[in-house]
This record gives sequence, structure tokens and C-alpha cells, in this order.
Amino acid sequence: QVQLVESGGGLEQAGGTLRLSCAAPGRIFESATMAWFRQGPGKEREFVAGVSISGLRKMYGDSAKDRFTISRDNAKNSVHLQMISLKLDDTAVYFCAGRRGSGISRLEGEYEYWGQGTQVTVSS
Repeated sequence: QVQLVESGGGLEQAGGTLRLSCAAPGRIFESATMAWFRQGPGKEREFVAGVSISGLRKMYGDSAKDRFTISRDNAKNSVHLQMISLKLDDTAVYFCAGRRGSGISRLEGEYEYWGQGTQVTVSS
């Protein structure tokens, strides 16, 4: 069951920029903390970034610090991840996730709603 829908992934050169988007049904989005996770080959799924319902609070994983920016548009029920200065180890499937209520979490198990993922591949 597709709950969230990601887009914007693709092939990009190291040092380049990609912008990921996530569309959510209003009934989910309006009361959900949203986040991005990623899973690279042979790696655990890791927290990338999260944003509160209001958009006022944000949290980033170590790999995203100073390079990625999460944002949400509450009028359009969408979440975005702006990624700059891409590195080879940013290659992963990126997942949009949501959890009912407030509170950003780094834990995968705290999120109820998920997209199917979008592939990001960074090349040299």
C-alpha cells in the first residue's frame, strides 16, 4: 500500500545537487512529523532528516549536517530534501516517512507511514 510518494532521485555527479520531494495525503500530512531515511548497499537504514508538524523544528543525521536541508509545505502537503555537495557515499535509496503526532525521532520503528523509496546514485 503506497502511503507516501517520493520523487526527484536520479544520477548525479559528486559535488552536484538533487532535490527530493515527497507527496502525502492531507489526512496523514496535516498531523504528522515527517522525515527522510536512506539505505545504502550493505548498510542499515539510517535517519537523514526530520521536520516537525509546524516546520519550526528540524533534526539532521550526522551524514546530512551542513549539506542537506529538509522543509515542508503545509499548503501543498509535501516535504522536500535539498541535497548539495553530493558524495559517493550518499548513494542510497531514500525513503520518505511520517509518524502520527509530534516528535522527531531518529528511529525507523517510530514511523508509521512510508514511501516506496527513490534511488539516488552519485558518480565520480
